[in-house]
Amino acid sequence: MRRILWIVAVLATMPGAGLAQSFTTAAEIKPILEATRSAWVAVREYDGRDLVYFTHLMAWRCGIAEIRYGLNGTAAETLLPMEPCYETEAVPNALKPDSGVEIYLNEALGSVQSVAVRLLMDDGSELVADYPRAAVLMP
Repeated sequence: MRRILWIVAVLATMPGAGLAQSFTTAAEIKPILEATRSAWVAVREYDGRDLVYFTHLMAWRCGIAEIRYGLNGTAAETLLPMEPCYETEAVPNALKPDSGVEIYLNEALGSVQSVAVRLLMDDGSELVADYPRAAVLMP
């Protein structure tokens, strides 16, 4: 037990020890985005509409400078508004319901056949992905 307490004490005195990653930079979130690429967008048929969700990207938006998208074969050039990163708060990536920023697009039922996404990261790099409807359609 003393050995465990000693190790904890040593680790606690190391620079940066005990500080959780804030996931607010491209370096921190790129590995997550790469691993979860299939979850970047989702299409849901709801109330006679196609809803195109960007929830996953919005939840990891700190470190993303821009999210751009295109529908049905168009290039990912349309800028998607994002909430700011709340870097001074305990959970910088939190989504606030009163922000006025939507996490989805509202399109005609059956009209979304594909979604292209281009992310400009805060380090200047880009990540891109293209999704056919069948790959992102929610059951």
